[in-house]
Amino acid sequence: MKDTVGIGVIGAGFARTTQIPGFKNCEGARGVVIASAHREHAEEVAREFDIAHVADDWRGVIERDDVDLVSIVTPVVTHHEITMAALNAGKHVLCEKPMAMNADEAREMMERAREKNLLALIDHELRFLPGRQKTAQLIRRGDIGQPWHARCLFRSAQRADPNRPWNWWSDVKQGGGALGAIGSHIVDAFRWLLDTEVSEVLGQLSTHVSKRKDHAGVIREVTTDDEASLLLRFDGGSSSGATGNASLSMVQAGASAHVVEIFGSGGAVKVDGNGYVWSAQAGGTEWTSVEIDRGHLAPGMAEGGWSRGFTAFSKEIIDALREGRTSVDGAATFEDGYRTQLVLDSARKSNESACWERNN
Repeated sequence: MKDTVGIGVIGAGFARTTQIPGFKNCEGARGVVIASAHREHAEEVAREFDIAHVADDWRGVIERDDVDLVSIVTPVVTHHEITMAALNAGKHVLCEKPMAMNADEAREMMERAREKNLLALIDHELRFLPGRQKTAQLIRRGDIGQPWHARCLFRSAQRADPNRPWNWWSDVKQGGGALGAIGSHIVDAFRWLLDTEVSEVLGQLSTHVSKRKDHAGVIREVTTDDEASLLLRFDGGSSSGATGNASLSMVQAGASAHVVEIFGSGGAVKVDGNGYVWSAQAGGTEWTSVEIDRGHLAPGMAEGGWSRGFTAFSKEIIDALREGRTSVDGAATFEDGYRTQLVLDSARKSNESACWERNN
């Protein structure tokens, strides 16, 4: 068994709140180096988490011999280039979602990972949230019968304030927008929970806050969506013929919400963003709470489903690498990322055509 897994982190935003404290909580993990588009941010995070080195750019992370795993927590437009370089250098990769700008990029990343036989995963940490795993267990052992319909509501006011500065998230050329950031999680959840593939998509994307000032005070056009609605048809696996819908918004007022519901011939199950689970019987009118173990939360993390999910996920990654394995049971692989990217691409095409799009 390998004593220590050296980790190089690229990005100092979400990584600061989730990836770095998650890995720091793992036995046998060592933060070796961090890089960011703004070196001062990387230096600040390095001091906070006792990371020994700060690289001038992402290439300085990949070039180090003492880095085994590269965690890519950067704008989407950079994922393909950094991932390909990391894999070519023989590094294992954890890549943030969405995987790439489009399915062509995702396919290249997937194929290169196969060639190199390296651990290559997408950071869909919610798969490891105990409540999500309980939901999957109930579905797979037949508690809800034949799955008929999947529904997800995601509501947040995070980007409703028009004074929030313009950044990469507002720029379609950099891969920003709600569909990629949140829709990728929803599509992955549906595929994983239902053990199926999306065959057709009808998508509608909206931009309600159309202009923002950048950090220099210049008013710039927002070219990404801040709200998305999806209708889905599933084919293959145990849920062929099932349908789905997703409503996701980053600009809606009121209490935030993140609920996934799966309905079937024998009942239903739902799980919220914090991992609490409920079930209902066929023909029933009430939800019954399902007992779960909420799992652990790494020190320094804010309470929430993403945090608890990554606490568990990061441990599985480090355990796999220490044991010489290039896979983690139940994790989203690069193939999963590619399949999800196909759906996102089809949703964007559907928004333009105002028609159902086959997901090929």
